[in-house]
Amino acid sequence: MKRKSCHGEAVDAVQIKTPEAAAENLNYKEALINLLFQLSDDDFIVAYRGSEWLGLAPHIEEDVAFASISQDTMGHAAMFYKLLEDLGVGPVDSLAHARTAAERKNAVLLELVNGPGTYIKEPQYDWAFAVVRHYFYTIAKKIKMVALMSSSYSPLAEAAARVNIELYYHHLHWKTWFSQLMSAGGEARTRMEAAIKKAFDTAGDLFSYGNMAGDITGFNLIDESSALQEKWLEQLKMVFDSVDFALPEQLGIKMGNGRDGQHTKDLEEALSVLSEVYRFDPAAAW
Repeated sequence: MKRKSCHGEAVDAVQIKTPEAAAENLNYKEALINLLFQLSDDDFIVAYRGSEWLGLAPHIEEDVAFASISQDTMGHAAMFYKLLEDLGVGPVDSLAHARTAAERKNAVLLELVNGPGTYIKEPQYDWAFAVVRHYFYTIAKKIKMVALMSSSYSPLAEAAARVNIELYYHHLHWKTWFSQLMSAGGEARTRMEAAIKKAFDTAGDLFSYGNMAGDITGFNLIDESSALQEKWLEQLKMVFDSVDFALPEQLGIKMGNGRDGQHTKDLEEALSVLSEVYRFDPAAAW
């Protein structure tokens, strides 16, 4: 199957097999780089937000499990950043730590703070929001990885296949938490419903490809965002039905589209912490 990009070009599925081949078409390379930044930045920031729960999760077993998931996710970010390095965009460490908030392409939902306070000083984090955010993102990520396994850029398709294997456990973990808390009633249910509303109000860019959407899908790098979002909503609806809760009517972008560099102060503050060691010693391994 072929689709035309904004530049009128078409690429057969699974045709570009090396960074050198991708570089021969500047429009293709630009679209690929944009998509890879979306994938890597998503995992990078959500892994950090997950790591902030270390020692603060509801019980010791969850502490270990969440830390493991966050470590996996940061590994996925490193994998996608490495694909960018292979394309000559820059060193992995620099791509992860030296870019400003305005240069980031992660979805806004993933950058929001866990709650009032900081990890060091008076953290009053919202476990319901953590569950909802990570569950929603894991479903979206798994749908994307399946789609990317047919990407026209072979190194990306291969990376997606490796990532997808680990997502089975991640998905099972967050689905269990989501279902149990939604079924618990009382304060747990109330907090979960509030977290769902917050997530839907800000998750409108989760499946967006930003201002390069035409080329990203036209070059067969990944499926149309609308098709992936529909699959995501279908999966959510089944789970929502099982806990007797109506799926919100639409996704919002009340805080901007992160794919186009629109972000909150939460991201700026997170990057300041994340890049502290890199700024002190750029030669240090992250």
